[in-house]
Amino acid sequence: QVQLVESGGGLVQAGGSLRLSCAASTRSFSIKDMGWYRQVPGKQRELVAEITSGGNTNYADSVKGRFTISRDNAKNTVYLQMNSLKPEDTSVYYCRMFPVTWGQGIQVTVSS
Repeated sequence: QVQLVESGGGLVQAGGSLRLSCAASTRSFSIKDMGWYRQVPGKQRELVAEITSGGNTNYADSVKGRFTISRDNAKNTVYLQMNSLKPEDTSVYYCRMFPVTWGQGIQVTVSS
């Protein structure tokens, strides 16, 4: 069973940066599309960014120009670099390996 382990979350002031990491326990990581999602209580989980096995990326409009998704296939890891963070980015962030494998989630809190 594939496991996804997120790290790098925490508390940061508005305007600051964080980098999330998601390590996958599978040798087939390089052929998998990956994504980062987020969810706040009472709302649906939403896409933040995704990256295909070929390196193509897609971002939610709310994070374009501030967040960057990348992957290191040698380390079976996908990253989310988050810059110019805003209080509205506060959420639990989830890593996803398409189609149905999810990480446990990690809290990101941005203070104003």
